[in-house]
Amino acid sequence: MRLLVTGGAGFIGSHFIRYWLENYPQDSVVNFDLLTYAGNLENLSDVVERFGDRYVLVQGDITNISAVEAAFVEHKPEIVVNFAAESHNSWAIVDPSRFFRTNVLGTQTLLEVARRKGIKRFQHVSTCEVYGDLSLDSSETFNEQSPCRPRTPYNASKAGADHVVQAYYHTFDVPTIISRCSNNYGSFQFPEKVIPLFTTKAIDGQSLPLYKSSQNKREWVHVLDHCRAIDLMIRQGKAGEVYNVGTGVERTVEEIADSVLSALDLPQSMKTYVPDRPGHDRRYLLDSSKIRTEFGWKPLIDFANGLRETVQWYVKNGWWWQKLKGREVVQEDNWLNQKG
Repeated sequence: MRLLVTGGAGFIGSHFIRYWLENYPQDSVVNFDLLTYAGNLENLSDVVERFGDRYVLVQGDITNISAVEAAFVEHKPEIVVNFAAESHNSWAIVDPSRFFRTNVLGTQTLLEVARRKGIKRFQHVSTCEVYGDLSLDSSETFNEQSPCRPRTPYNASKAGADHVVQAYYHTFDVPTIISRCSNNYGSFQFPEKVIPLFTTKAIDGQSLPLYKSSQNKREWVHVLDHCRAIDLMIRQGKAGEVYNVGTGVERTVEEIADSVLSALDLPQSMKTYVPDRPGHDRRYLLDSSKIRTEFGWKPLIDFANGLRETVQWYVKNGWWWQKLKGREVVQEDNWLNQKG
């Protein structure tokens, strides 16, 4: 089987490509990636060496229909897995237009070419953030029927993409599936995200910048558990469906900072507090019973162990993240004076 994976040089996409090639030795993968600041070919250096011509890179923009169509014509993919997205909430406040361009218009472009070429599956990778947020003391969870109530430009752009995906299923019978996952963590995550941000700053002896609403919570899943869930959706999922992927494991921002510092045997005094970003969501929590019941999926990586292993990966791989630290840094305490 031939897969076209968009955004495959990013964090989750690179893990998925490696996972798929390791587990399906008869398959091949085309990585279609624009290689923007968060795309990093070093995430896949071992893939190039290990899998040879089973892996191909095509540099291109998912909003460019000619480039997308050319990749389809040359490589004839049967499955599309769409990871390509602008995904940093803080950057979406500084420059929202590029998020709507890539996340909504880019997804529509991919779907249009997929429709024309008659692909077997269009797997779209979304986020729990499309549902909006919950109060910190709520007993509610988001299930697949919960309404989308996004509160930030990033969340809105991903919700818009989800609606486009569903429209192409209902109108054109494109065999789509949407996965909505909780926060991912693991190796090769760009150091703007909270766990690698805290970890790399702590390693460098710098203070950890926590938003003042440091009791806000996130649900966490290891990136490899997420890849396993996407695999099941591709092979067993029903076209037109949405599947939540969550673990039920929640941690506050404060707890994440404390865990990182503890893993590095550093003092809690390294924490500092910065103003909240606009529209900062309080909490997300998914009901993932659908994927557990239908596919038998469950997370295999314990959060405490996974977090310690992730922190140690950053300790051992400074060569990878140190060169990335200067790319597109958002000033978290100076929202009004930044421009995209």
